[in-house]
Amino acid sequence: MDNTMSWRDGQEATRLPRASGFRPNRGMLGMFGAIDLGTNNCRLMIAAPHADGFRVVDSFNRIVRLGEGLQRTGELSPHAMDRTINALRICAMRMERRRLYRYRAVATEACRRAGNGAAFIERARQETGLDITVISSREEAELAMESCSALLHDDRVCPTRTRALLFDIGGGSTEIAWVRTDRHTRRQDLSGYLSLPAGVITQAEQFGESAFSEQGYQRMVEQIANQLRAFEAVHCIRREISRGNVSLIGTSGTVTTLASIALSLTRYSRTAVDGTILEAGPALEAIRTLAAMGPVGLSQHPCVGPDRAQYVMPGCAIFEAIHRVWPVPEIMVADRGLRDGMLLRMINDSTSVAMPSSPSPLPFAASRPPAMGVSLP
Repeated sequence: MDNTMSWRDGQEATRLPRASGFRPNRGMLGMFGAIDLGTNNCRLMIAAPHADGFRVVDSFNRIVRLGEGLQRTGELSPHAMDRTINALRICAMRMERRRLYRYRAVATEACRRAGNGAAFIERARQETGLDITVISSREEAELAMESCSALLHDDRVCPTRTRALLFDIGGGSTEIAWVRTDRHTRRQDLSGYLSLPAGVITQAEQFGESAFSEQGYQRMVEQIANQLRAFEAVHCIRREISRGNVSLIGTSGTVTTLASIALSLTRYSRTAVDGTILEAGPALEAIRTLAAMGPVGLSQHPCVGPDRAQYVMPGCAIFEAIHRVWPVPEIMVADRGLRDGMLLRMINDSTSVAMPSSPSPLPFAASRPPAMGVSLP
């Protein structure tokens, strides 16, 4: 087989070395891979089916800032594309090490919006062998909803609630999903969605240093809130909130950072944060704590760091705008996202498909050496 051939999105693949120490359960499907290429991050998760969900075998996350400068130029910059290709090479290599049954790779707002987005996706295919799909904002909202399926039916929240508002603050956009839930059937349906063309990178580039001033921060909050009110006018979400019928679920680095601050964590812990129910008061107080740190303090904080410091207050402004328009008393924090949704969808779709009887090699271009300065973790 020609090893330079691209591995098509979702194609079954075998004859890969088994993960060290990993043995699949009897009758279980093989491993699955999911890549989420966002405006700010490139994320990979490799997992195997386990019980009603999956067990994470490997993961990778790198800040690539693919959408850097996009709002100003309308194009992905050469440096941003190079950084991202290097990260995608690592993703491909890590997947090649594992015994994968299927994989999926998606790109979101940066590639949807950029004039050269399609050309970049083709370049990524040629240089890494990865077949990346640019998904719609609706599918992005649906995947976020699927990733939080267990939390949508969490017994800790009021069992009579039949609606949920799910938000995902990204680098280039913010996805809002208005969801109808049924606790008896454990199902959820997307009633409406909004893709707001504002994320932590776009807001940081628009407001610059003023994002760290009280006046600039409040301008960000009000700007976002104004854009959300049209969605509110259509779906009358505040009316359902007044009836105590709405759960608010946030999935993004912004919300997990707020939870970390509210929980006084000395370093980030997914186990401590994922599924946490954060009262609105402590969440808003955590924003004030972060604002008081300033850029230098945020860079030094172990739950933020220098790569994310400039994006924290823009993300907080988006969160505060969401809560200002839809003041639910508590927020459920989810450290999960598109990768989780893709994995769950692939596993569910594959349960009735027979496993390949014999292995075959991955036709990745991942065997090519990484670019200069890139080393595998």
